[in-house]
Amino acid sequence: MLAAAVQLNSTQDTERNLATAARLARTAAERGAGLVVLPEKFNRLCEDETMAALAEPLDGRTASWASELASELAIDLVAGSFVERAGDGRCFNTSIHFGADGEPRGVYRKLHLFDVEIGSTRYRESATIAGGTDIVCSELMDGLRAGLSICYDVRFAELYRILTLRGAQVLCVPSAFTLTTTRDHWEVLLRARAIENQSFVVAANQIGVHPGGNESGGRSMIVDPWGLVLAQATDGEGIALAELDRARLEHVRTTLPALRHRRDEAYAWPQEALA
Repeated sequence: MLAAAVQLNSTQDTERNLATAARLARTAAERGAGLVVLPEKFNRLCEDETMAALAEPLDGRTASWASELASELAIDLVAGSFVERAGDGRCFNTSIHFGADGEPRGVYRKLHLFDVEIGSTRYRESATIAGGTDIVCSELMDGLRAGLSICYDVRFAELYRILTLRGAQVLCVPSAFTLTTTRDHWEVLLRARAIENQSFVVAANQIGVHPGGNESGGRSMIVDPWGLVLAQATDGEGIALAELDRARLEHVRTTLPALRHRRDEAYAWPQEALA
Protein backbone atom coordinates (compact mmCIF):
# COMPACT_ATOMS: atom_id res chain seq x y z
CA MET A 1 0.00 0.00 0.00
CA LEU A 2 1.24 3.46 -0.91
CA ALA A 3 0.65 5.99 1.87
CA ALA A 4 0.68 9.78 1.98
CA ALA A 5 1.14 12.17 4.90
CA VAL A 6 -0.42 15.53 4.02
CA GLN A 7 1.22 18.68 5.41
CA LEU A 8 -0.94 21.80 5.79
CA ASN A 9 -0.77 25.34 7.10
CA SER A 10 -4.33 25.44 8.40
CA THR A 11 -5.99 28.73 9.34
CA GLN A 12 -9.39 29.82 10.66
CA ASP A 13 -10.77 29.64 7.10
CA THR A 14 -12.31 26.16 6.99
CA GLU A 15 -13.26 26.27 3.31
CA ARG A 16 -9.72 27.23 2.34
CA ASN A 17 -8.29 24.46 4.53
CA LEU A 18 -10.62 21.81 3.13
CA ALA A 19 -9.92 22.88 -0.44
CA THR A 20 -6.16 22.61 0.11
CA ALA A 21 -6.50 19.25 1.86
CA ALA A 22 -8.68 17.94 -0.97
CA ARG A 23 -6.20 19.10 -3.61
CA LEU A 24 -3.27 17.40 -1.90
CA ALA A 25 -5.27 14.23 -1.19
CA ARG A 26 -6.24 14.05 -4.86
CA THR A 27 -2.60 14.50 -5.87
CA ALA A 28 -1.63 11.66 -3.56
CA ALA A 29 -4.38 9.41 -4.93
CA GLU A 30 -3.34 10.21 -8.50
CA ARG A 31 0.15 9.02 -7.59
CA GLY A 32 -1.30 5.77 -6.30
CA ALA A 33 -1.80 6.38 -2.58
CA GLY A 34 -4.37 4.09 -0.97
CA LEU A 35 -3.95 5.63 2.49
CA VAL A 36 -3.95 9.39 3.10
CA VAL A 37 -3.42 10.89 6.57
CA LEU A 38 -4.30 14.55 7.24
CA PRO A 39 -2.82 16.60 10.11
CA GLU A 40 -4.36 17.52 13.45
CA LYS A 41 -7.07 20.21 13.26
CA PHE A 42 -6.78 20.20 9.48
CA ASN A 43 -10.16 21.90 9.06
CA ARG A 44 -9.48 24.83 11.39
CA LEU A 45 -6.45 25.84 13.45
CA CYS A 46 -6.61 29.07 15.43
CA GLU A 47 -7.26 30.17 19.02
CA ASP A 48 -8.58 27.35 21.25
CA GLU A 49 -11.66 29.30 22.29
CA THR A 50 -12.64 29.94 18.66
CA MET A 51 -12.18 26.27 17.72
CA ALA A 52 -14.32 25.22 20.66
CA ALA A 53 -17.03 27.74 19.78
CA LEU A 54 -17.09 26.42 16.19
CA ALA A 55 -16.91 22.73 17.16
CA GLU A 56 -18.86 20.32 14.96
CA PRO A 57 -20.73 17.08 15.61
CA LEU A 58 -19.46 13.76 14.25
CA ASP A 59 -21.85 14.07 11.30
CA GLY A 60 -21.08 17.75 10.68
CA ARG A 61 -19.48 19.60 7.78
CA THR A 62 -15.92 18.35 8.24
CA ALA A 63 -16.78 14.68 8.73
CA SER A 64 -19.20 14.73 5.79
CA TRP A 65 -16.52 16.33 3.61
CA ALA A 66 -13.99 13.65 4.62
CA SER A 67 -16.47 10.82 4.00
CA GLU A 68 -17.24 12.14 0.52
CA LEU A 69 -13.55 12.60 -0.32
CA ALA A 70 -12.65 9.07 0.79
CA SER A 71 -15.46 7.67 -1.33
CA GLU A 72 -14.64 9.83 -4.35
CA LEU A 73 -10.97 8.78 -4.32
CA ALA A 74 -11.63 5.20 -3.12
CA ILE A 75 -8.97 5.53 -0.42
CA ASP A 76 -8.53 5.02 3.29
CA LEU A 77 -8.60 8.57 4.68
CA VAL A 78 -7.53 9.31 8.24
CA ALA A 79 -9.16 12.69 8.71
CA GLY A 80 -6.42 14.06 10.94
CA SER A 81 -8.46 15.61 13.68
CA PHE A 82 -11.07 18.30 14.25
CA VAL A 83 -12.76 19.73 17.33
CA GLU A 84 -15.90 17.69 17.91
CA ARG A 85 -18.84 18.83 20.03
CA ALA A 86 -20.46 15.82 21.65
CA GLY A 87 -24.12 15.54 22.57
CA ASP A 88 -23.37 16.38 26.21
CA GLY A 89 -21.73 19.67 25.23
CA ARG A 90 -18.12 18.56 25.77
CA CYS A 91 -15.51 19.06 23.04
CA PHE A 92 -13.05 16.41 21.93
CA ASN A 93 -10.03 16.42 19.63
CA THR A 94 -11.28 13.71 17.28
CA SER A 95 -9.82 11.69 14.42
CA ILE A 96 -11.96 9.58 12.07
CA HIS A 97 -10.73 6.91 9.70
CA PHE A 98 -13.02 6.66 6.66
CA GLY A 99 -12.84 3.65 4.38
CA ALA A 100 -12.94 3.69 0.57
CA ASP A 101 -16.73 3.45 0.72
CA GLY A 102 -16.94 6.62 2.79
CA GLU A 103 -18.01 4.75 5.93
CA PRO A 104 -16.21 5.35 9.25
CA ARG A 105 -13.83 2.55 10.22
CA GLY A 106 -12.68 4.07 13.51
CA VAL A 107 -13.33 7.12 15.69
CA TYR A 108 -10.58 8.15 18.10
CA ARG A 109 -10.72 10.96 20.66
CA LYS A 110 -7.31 12.19 21.81
CA LEU A 111 -6.31 10.67 25.13
CA HIS A 112 -3.41 12.90 26.20
CA LEU A 113 -4.05 16.65 26.34
CA PHE A 114 -1.31 19.19 25.64
CA ASP A 115 -0.99 21.16 28.89
CA VAL A 116 2.64 22.33 28.81
CA GLU A 117 4.92 25.35 28.79
CA ILE A 118 7.47 25.63 26.01
CA GLY A 119 9.71 28.65 26.35
CA SER A 120 7.42 31.60 26.97
CA THR A 121 4.36 29.93 25.45
CA ARG A 122 1.80 28.18 27.59
CA TYR A 123 -0.57 25.59 26.13
CA ARG A 124 -3.71 24.43 27.96
CA GLU A 125 -5.62 22.09 25.68
CA SER A 126 -7.69 20.85 28.61
CA ALA A 127 -9.24 24.31 29.00
CA THR A 128 -11.48 23.58 26.00
CA ILE A 129 -11.02 19.86 25.25
CA ALA A 130 -12.00 16.76 27.22
CA GLY A 131 -9.76 13.71 27.06
CA GLY A 132 -10.99 10.58 25.33
CA THR A 133 -11.06 7.17 26.98
CA ASP A 134 -10.73 4.56 24.22
CA ILE A 135 -7.74 3.09 22.37
CA VAL A 136 -8.72 2.55 18.74
CA CYS A 137 -7.48 0.33 15.91
CA SER A 138 -9.12 0.15 12.49
CA GLU A 139 -8.86 -1.94 9.33
CA LEU A 140 -7.27 -0.66 6.14
CA MET A 141 -8.54 -1.91 2.81
CA ASP A 142 -5.47 -4.01 2.00
CA GLY A 143 -5.71 -5.98 5.24
CA LEU A 144 -3.21 -3.95 7.23
CA ARG A 145 -4.39 -2.70 10.62
CA ALA A 146 -4.06 0.95 11.66
CA GLY A 147 -3.54 2.35 15.15
CA LEU A 148 -5.04 5.81 15.66
CA SER A 149 -3.42 8.58 17.71
CA ILE A 150 -3.04 12.36 17.71
CA CYS A 151 0.03 14.57 18.18
CA TYR A 152 1.03 14.71 21.91
CA ASP A 153 0.06 11.03 22.20
CA VAL A 154 3.37 10.18 20.52
CA ARG A 155 5.18 10.87 23.81
CA PHE A 156 3.29 8.04 25.52
CA ALA A 157 4.96 4.84 24.39
CA GLU A 158 2.51 2.62 26.25
CA LEU A 159 -0.34 3.72 23.96
CA TYR A 160 1.53 2.53 20.88
CA ARG A 161 2.53 -0.73 22.49
CA ILE A 162 -1.13 -1.46 23.27
CA LEU A 163 -2.09 -0.54 19.70
CA THR A 164 0.58 -2.93 18.42
CA LEU A 165 -0.50 -5.73 20.74
CA ARG A 166 -4.03 -5.23 19.34
CA GLY A 167 -2.68 -5.84 15.86
CA ALA A 168 -1.67 -2.41 14.56
CA GLN A 169 0.96 -2.42 11.83
CA VAL A 170 0.53 1.20 10.70
CA LEU A 171 0.61 3.91 13.39
CA CYS A 172 -1.10 7.13 12.30
CA VAL A 173 0.06 10.35 13.98
CA PRO A 174 -1.80 13.46 12.72
CA SER A 175 -0.19 16.41 14.48
CA ALA A 176 0.27 20.12 14.99
CA PHE A 177 3.69 19.75 16.65
CA THR A 178 5.18 23.07 17.70
CA LEU A 179 8.17 24.45 15.81
CA THR A 180 10.45 23.98 18.84
CA THR A 181 9.44 20.40 19.57
CA THR A 182 9.50 19.49 15.87
CA ARG A 183 13.11 20.62 15.66
CA ASP A 184 14.24 18.71 18.74
CA HIS A 185 11.88 15.77 19.33
CA TRP A 186 9.64 14.99 16.33
CA GLU A 187 11.81 12.66 14.27
CA VAL A 188 13.32 10.99 17.35
CA LEU A 189 9.89 10.16 18.78
CA LEU A 190 8.46 8.92 15.48
CA ARG A 191 11.43 6.68 14.75
CA ALA A 192 11.37 5.35 18.31
CA ARG A 193 7.67 4.43 18.05
CA ALA A 194 8.40 2.70 14.73
CA ILE A 195 11.42 0.77 16.02
CA GLU A 196 10.01 -0.40 19.32
CA ASN A 197 6.72 -1.52 17.76
CA GLN A 198 8.21 -2.71 14.46
CA SER A 199 5.46 -0.82 12.66
CA PHE A 200 5.12 1.79 9.96
CA VAL A 201 4.47 5.34 11.18
CA VAL A 202 2.58 7.84 9.01
CA ALA A 203 2.90 11.25 10.63
CA ALA A 204 1.18 14.28 9.07
CA ASN A 205 2.15 17.58 10.67
CA GLN A 206 1.00 21.17 10.34
CA ILE A 207 3.56 23.76 9.23
CA GLY A 208 3.98 27.50 9.67
CA VAL A 209 2.27 30.20 11.71
CA HIS A 210 -1.43 29.87 12.54
CA PRO A 211 -3.94 32.50 13.72
CA GLY A 212 -3.20 33.24 17.37
CA GLY A 213 0.54 33.11 16.79
CA ASN A 214 1.34 29.43 17.37
CA GLU A 215 3.76 27.89 14.88
CA SER A 216 4.06 24.29 13.70
CA GLY A 217 7.25 22.67 12.45
CA GLY A 218 6.29 20.52 9.45
CA ARG A 219 8.63 17.64 8.52
CA SER A 220 5.71 15.29 7.92
CA MET A 221 7.18 11.85 7.36
CA ILE A 222 6.69 8.14 6.88
CA VAL A 223 8.93 5.77 8.83
CA ASP A 224 9.40 2.04 8.26
CA PRO A 225 9.45 -0.72 10.93
CA TRP A 226 13.26 -0.58 11.07
CA GLY A 227 13.10 3.12 11.92
CA LEU A 228 14.20 4.39 8.51
CA VAL A 229 12.60 7.57 7.22
CA LEU A 230 11.10 6.60 3.87
CA ALA A 231 9.77 10.03 2.92
CA GLN A 232 9.62 13.54 4.35
CA ALA A 233 7.68 16.56 3.15
CA THR A 234 9.57 19.67 2.15
CA ASP A 235 8.88 23.01 3.83
CA GLY A 236 5.43 24.32 3.00
CA GLU A 237 2.18 22.56 2.20
CA GLY A 238 2.67 19.25 0.42
CA ILE A 239 2.84 15.48 0.87
CA ALA A 240 5.25 12.75 1.92
CA LEU A 241 4.63 9.58 -0.09
CA ALA A 242 6.02 6.08 0.53
CA GLU A 243 5.23 2.40 0.14
CA LEU A 244 4.08 0.42 3.18
CA ASP A 245 5.58 -2.95 2.25
CA ARG A 246 3.95 -5.77 4.22
CA ALA A 247 6.86 -8.10 3.38
CA ARG A 248 9.28 -5.56 4.89
CA LEU A 249 7.24 -5.43 8.09
CA GLU A 250 7.05 -9.21 8.35
CA HIS A 251 10.80 -9.52 7.69
CA VAL A 252 11.65 -7.08 10.48
CA ARG A 253 9.31 -8.78 12.95
CA THR A 254 10.62 -12.24 12.04
CA THR A 255 14.37 -11.60 11.98
CA LEU A 256 14.42 -9.37 15.08
CA PRO A 257 11.47 -10.82 17.04
CA ALA A 258 11.44 -8.27 19.87
CA LEU A 259 7.65 -8.28 20.06
CA ARG A 260 7.71 -12.02 20.73
CA HIS A 261 10.44 -11.62 23.35
CA ARG A 262 8.28 -9.53 25.63
CA ARG A 263 8.11 -10.83 29.23
CA ASP A 264 4.47 -10.21 30.11
CA GLU A 265 4.85 -11.79 33.53
CA ALA A 266 7.51 -9.24 34.45
CA TYR A 267 5.26 -6.31 33.57
CA ALA A 268 2.30 -7.38 35.72
CA TRP A 269 2.69 -4.61 38.26
CA PRO A 270 0.37 -4.72 41.28
CA GLN A 271 -1.90 -1.70 41.39
CA GLU A 272 -0.44 -0.56 44.71
CA ALA A 273 2.98 -0.24 43.06
CA LEU A 274 1.53 2.23 40.57
CA ALA A 275 -0.21 4.40 43.17
